[in-house]
Amino acid sequence: MKNQFLIFLIIQFVFNSCTQTKENILKASIDATLLKASSQYEYMMKNLPEGQYPKTYNATQDKLETSGSEWWCSGFYPGSLLYLNEEFNKPVFTKEIDKVLNDLKREQYNKTTHDLGFMMYCSFGNAERLNPKPEYKEILMNSAKSLASRYNDTVKCIRSWDSASWNKAGEDDLVVIIDNMMNLELLFWATHYSGDSTYYKIAVNHADKTMVNHFRSDYSSYHEVIYDENTGEIKAQITNQGAADDSSWARGQAWGLYGYVVMYRETKDQKYLQQANAIAKYILYHPNMPKDMIPYWDFNAPNIPNALRDSSAAAIIASALIELKDYVDGEMKQEYEQKAETILKNLLTPEYIAEVGTNGGFVLKHGVGNMPNNSEVDVPLTYGDYYLIEAMMRYKNQKIN
Repeated sequence: MKNQFLIFLIIQFVFNSCTQTKENILKASIDATLLKASSQYEYMMKNLPEGQYPKTYNATQDKLETSGSEWWCSGFYPGSLLYLNEEFNKPVFTKEIDKVLNDLKREQYNKTTHDLGFMMYCSFGNAERLNPKPEYKEILMNSAKSLASRYNDTVKCIRSWDSASWNKAGEDDLVVIIDNMMNLELLFWATHYSGDSTYYKIAVNHADKTMVNHFRSDYSSYHEVIYDENTGEIKAQITNQGAADDSSWARGQAWGLYGYVVMYRETKDQKYLQQANAIAKYILYHPNMPKDMIPYWDFNAPNIPNALRDSSAAAIIASALIELKDYVDGEMKQEYEQKAETILKNLLTPEYIAEVGTNGGFVLKHGVGNMPNNSEVDVPLTYGDYYLIEAMMRYKNQKIN
């Protein structure tokens, strides 16, 4: 018996040592990549036109492609800077963050977009978390009010895109895209801060309706559902940025996973945890998920295994899994942790991480924005950087269980 117990202890010691070694290697890789990201964003800052926000980089023309503050991606640049400044506390970042936020704050009154969560919570939400100020709170509350103004109580959803021919919607149609799940976090913050449950109820109603009508029986999701805004009737379920209406656009699946993780965090309602787990199972065990866990841009892309990967979807999935693992136990917890580590390990290689002074200052390579419209294909994406940096920070700062 003593010999058996000794053998057991030796096996445990070896297993724990191997596990710790893997963790240490990944943490060292994260530290190195964060340092590289810091250098990249200092490089990007020098080339970014005044009042502009980075979208992507055109390697052929060696040119940053940028937008104004009204673009849905405007919050990711200051959000990434805030994460990097949390890690490195650089005066050059502090100065840039203050300048950008002072420009971006005008969007708190923008009622023409559903993306105020991306725009204002990734930016001012992180700013408020790190350095609470009355001004930040006021901006976030006004942003939540603007977002809530797009809620339709008949459909029980927040309007995403406004009706237009390009998104196949007519005048009486209300378009809801899966991406909109990512904007609900702003509404939960508003209820926490103000005590007004209106924002909480809007978020819950939107998530509940999305859970019913965006997801198929296997927990894959459509990109877009078009409702009749007067009756709430479903008129179409399509996948605007995917390979086909019935395909599984990778970033759409990632938005859904991340969104329902947030829903469980904020409500503690088990149905949202069950939804997040089911989406995670669909993604992680899809027969077309590559072994390195960097998904193809669409799980049903026609030219798999030669289809392009989407590093931005991988980064979003990794960040979501790092949080989701803390809401489950046992084998599921281990599985989520291992999958997140696999994604990060493979993203943090020269295949996906740019060298300093290249890639327009972006960190992550090989993102796919909108393949059907040949827009931002196999390029860096500002949201890819944001969720990669967030995932690295979450992994680095996670509680040891």
